[in-house]
Formats: sequence, structure tokens, C-alpha cells
Amino acid sequence: MAETNVIKFGVIAVSDRGYSGEHTDKSDIICSLLTGQKLLSNVECQVTRRNIVKDNFEDIKQNLMQWCDEDEVNILLTVGGTGFAARDVTPEATKAVIEKETPGISLALLSESLKITCMAMLSRLCSGIRKRTLIINLPGSLKGSQECLKIVAPVLKHAVQLLTDDKIGSEKIHKDMGSDQHQHHHHHHQELETLVSAVWPDNVALRPRKSPYPMISVEEALSKVLEQVELLPTETVNYKNALHRIVAEDVLAKDALPPYPASIKDGYACISSDGAGHRLVLGDSTAGSASEHKVVPGYCVRISTGAQIPVGADCVIEVESTKLVKDANAGKEELEIEILTPPKPGQDIRPIGFDIPKNEIILRKGNHLGPSELGLLATVGVTEVQCFKQPRIGVMSTGNELLEPEESLKPGKIRDSNRTTLKAAVMNEGIQPVCLGVAKDTATDLLKQLHQAFKTVDVVITSGGISMGEKDLLKDVLKADFNAIIHFARVFMKPGKPTCFATLMHEGKKKLIFCLPGNPVSAIVTFNLYIVPALKKMSNDNSFMRPVIKARIASDIKLDPRPEYHRGILSWTNEDFPSVVSTGNQMSSRLLSMKSANCLIKLPSKSDDMNMIKRGTLVDTIIISRV
Repeated sequence: MAETNVIKFGVIAVSDRGYSGEHTDKSDIICSLLTGQKLLSNVECQVTRRNIVKDNFEDIKQNLMQWCDEDEVNILLTVGGTGFAARDVTPEATKAVIEKETPGISLALLSESLKITCMAMLSRLCSGIRKRTLIINLPGSLKGSQECLKIVAPVLKHAVQLLTDDKIGSEKIHKDMGSDQHQHHHHHHQELETLVSAVWPDNVALRPRKSPYPMISVEEALSKVLEQVELLPTETVNYKNALHRIVAEDVLAKDALPPYPASIKDGYACISSDGAGHRLVLGDSTAGSASEHKVVPGYCVRISTGAQIPVGADCVIEVESTKLVKDANAGKEELEIEILTPPKPGQDIRPIGFDIPKNEIILRKGNHLGPSELGLLATVGVTEVQCFKQPRIGVMSTGNELLEPEESLKPGKIRDSNRTTLKAAVMNEGIQPVCLGVAKDTATDLLKQLHQAFKTVDVVITSGGISMGEKDLLKDVLKADFNAIIHFARVFMKPGKPTCFATLMHEGKKKLIFCLPGNPVSAIVTFNLYIVPALKKMSNDNSFMRPVIKARIASDIKLDPRPEYHRGILSWTNEDFPSVVSTGNQMSSRLLSMKSANCLIKLPSKSDDMNMIKRGTLVDTIIISRV
């Protein structure tokens, strides 16, 4: 049997309120962890079955039995229904269907969870095997379910290998284990657990009061970023997956278009030298099927647009230039027509290769693949295309105060919006990001999160933890624990002053780290100014800079001591230049200022001579969205 390379997961959310739609599906975060993060090494995780059921014993039991008995999933995770409440019956339903218990997994979940919180004593997690499927209960809380999944992750691949009789993969595992067959497969987990940051927080009263990093201009900062960007190599990509990719070599047409002489119009294929007059109709030729008739003098074949020209014909006369002379079967069959206008040789015929000759260059190196380009590849039969690789991007938030968007607010807590915004911004550039979760404001937690991230991604985007607060440790961790080079950490701009950019080598590979401010607007503005050009350049996109156009300010705007990237809405009127309107209050924490914004208005810093931009003044606007 082949080695296990794919593990199929089923996820069942158990919740009365989730089933009724009152609450969001809390299992979303588990599915994101499985498919978005590299929890399991050298294996692809696929969530092939999902469901939400009520806190009902029979409903849970039936779902478990059906998915296991149909052998549709390797691992079945339940989320919720494991507490002390009367309707918490997930463990009971699980015990009713399993054929073998897995006490080691259940014990690990309990013991490791107790190290995190004493409340784990109130969770009744259960696990076991039915046929060839491993069932594991996870708690219903967002935080608890993620923690428990990470606890069992190191052993899941080997568990599936044993259940599916994967001798190749299993033998590799045991060979790596050596003679001690009882050693647990927690190497990577243990490696992370033993990591301790070299950064020790100073006494808060003695922390630096001024940044040691010099203030530089936006232009200088962008130049430093682009200097560090390394172009990525090429790879072969199926045309179906090539949207937004950059072509790495000229692409030639595999076949001509059209591949046969084709009719431009609906009409009749005939011989031009016959001139005008009567013709007997032999039959028809429609798109998708060639006529079996050969056209001879005095005869014609009825033909549809795009259909192949029958043998013997050298022109097409459109329907509008003919008259019916004789029919049969109550008009269902044409027998004879009259051609009213003498046709010319080649009239309304597209010869072979008229649109695209065979072996013609249809796409050149550096071209961007959009919907039309993919259609062109499909047309000429090119299904594999050489493209430049895209960078692997990880997005991480930092902060003790952050909650998942699905969680209810608690005192001193806010929901994390930056990760959602930045992931969507990366996806908007045609790249699928990796969610790196939220790192707590401790040096060791930052070290562990970054250490894991650098194993899987080329670029890490963080938000928060870079200002002058006592918990802003990110730059120190990058330097002390990863020997990173901080290229800049203060930029003369608004918003985005504390933006930091660093590079480091990890396992022989260069990593780029963009540390963006925690304020939501600052994060998305700096993403557009620095990260978008970097990602595009890495992908060999020659047009890596955002477009800049002139526009007239629609109202007076006061200037700031720092150059400002003011959020605006650009629109075209009947004037010589487009008009740009401010989105209103520009506080860096006010995400509403980005709502509907399609540009950044580039404003100069305030001076003695100028403290305001007057209405009607021409300014530069940086396009960041569809106009």
C-alpha cells in the first residue's frame, strides 16, 4: 500500500444554538487550522465532510456511525457537547459507537489541557476507533478546541497509517523511533515546548523612552524593501489553477484556431463561380459536426456559424441574400433556394489559423494570467503553463487582548480584525495566505509562533507589538532569537509610523518579515505601500507598483506634520481630472475610514507656507481598489 500523504477529516459541530443558526459554527476555526496551517508534517489535510447537529444522543450517534461505516474519513473530530450540562452527550454517543478505546489520546488531551487551565477538569473528552476511523472529541470553546487539536496533531499521521495498514509509512516511523517502540511522536511539539526566548523584559520603569531606530521616508523604506526581494523560481501550473499567475516563458499555440475552414455566418456553402441563381440544397453542416456532402456545381449545403465548410465549397452566402424556392415536409426541409447576390471566392469563411496560427506565440514571458488569458490557453489546448512561483504568505496577529471574531466580548478584550483584513488583502492579490493565528505578548510565545511560521512560509506579516509599549517585544525577539536584520522600524508617515521590516535566514532560506502597526487602518495602508510591491516583485510581476493618478481634491483638507496617506474615494466626472473625496475621520484606529476607499490621497507634510490643501488642488492618488 502507498504511503499516507493525504488525511481525510470529518468535523461535526455539536450545538443546539449552532444548529438553529443562533450562533456561528465554532468548528470553522478547526477546519481552518487543518487546511490553512501545517499542523501535520509531510501530509495534506483535507476536510471532506462537515455537519452541525443538535445536542442529541441519537443525532450524534447516527452521524458518527454513518461516516465511519462508509469509510469516508480517516479522522472524525467532534466539537462541543463534552461538558457537565444535561444536554452534553457527545462522549456518551462516541462510546456507543467505538469498537476500540484509545486511552492514550484521551489521557494526553486531559493532562496537557490541565497544564493550560484547571477548567479542563470539567471536560469529558473521549476518543476511540470504529472500523478504520479514529474519533476524537474536542471541547466546544474556540480556544480549547484549537489547543486540543494541536496536542494530538503529532500522532495523527501515524495513527492513520496503522488504521489503513500503511506499512511503508509505518515502517519509516518505527525506524525513526529506533529500538524504543514506546517513544511518543512529539518531536516537533517537544521542540516548540522547549524553546525559550533570549529576550527578558526589563523593568517597565526602565524601558527605553525613545526608539533607537532612525526615522526614514516612505520612499527610502520602500527602496529598502525592494532591495531585499529575491525573485522566485518557476513551476509548471495547470491552466485551471493559473489565475493571477505570471507567465515564465513564451507560450505557443498547440493547435490552430479555427482548426478547419469555418463559416462566419448562418447561410449556405456553395461554389462562387456558379454566381447568382438557383441551387439545390444537399443537406446541412452545423457547429460540432461536419457535413458528409461534397458540394458540386448547382448545389449548396445549409451551414451554421462556426461550422466546417464542406468539401468543394469556396464561399458562404448569408441567409438574408437568399430566397426559398422549394421545400418539403411542411417546411421542415429545404429543397431549393435562389441566391440573390453573386458570391465571391472566400466570402464569409475563416480559413485554418485565421485567428491563431499553429505555433504562434499567444502569451509572452511576464504576461499576467487573467480570465481571458486562461480562456486563450484552453482554446489552443495548452493545459500546462510554466509560471513564476508565488510567495507563501503567513498572517499573524499579536496581543493578549485579541479574541476570535466568533467569540463574545469580554472585559479588556477586542475581536481581531487585522488578521481577517490582511488575509483578504493577500487573497485580493491572487495568493492564498496561511493563517498563523494570534501570538500572545510574551517573548517566548512570539518565538514559538515565528519559529513554526518560518518552517512553512516565505513572508510573515504581523500586526501589533512594534510600538513603545512594555509588551511590544516583536523587534527584540526577531533580533535576539533569529538574528534578524531590522532594515527600518520608523517611517515618517501617517498612519504607519512604527512600521518595521526585517529579514533573516532560517534553515538556509531567506525570510521577509513585515511588522505592521496594530491599528487597523495603519496595517492596511502600510500593506498597500510596502507589501503589495514586494509580493508582486517576488512573483516577477513587472508592474509591481500601485498605479498613481492625478485627481482634484473635492474639499479642503488640513495637513499633518507628517506626510499623510489619506483614505479617499476616486470618481470620474466631466472634468479634465477625476475627483477624490475624503472618507472622513482619519484616525488610524478607525477602520470605517477604509470602507469604500479605493485610493490613498498622498498629502505633503505641513509647513510654515502651507497648512491646508485647498479644494480643487491636484494631488497624487494611489489606486488600491477597483475604481
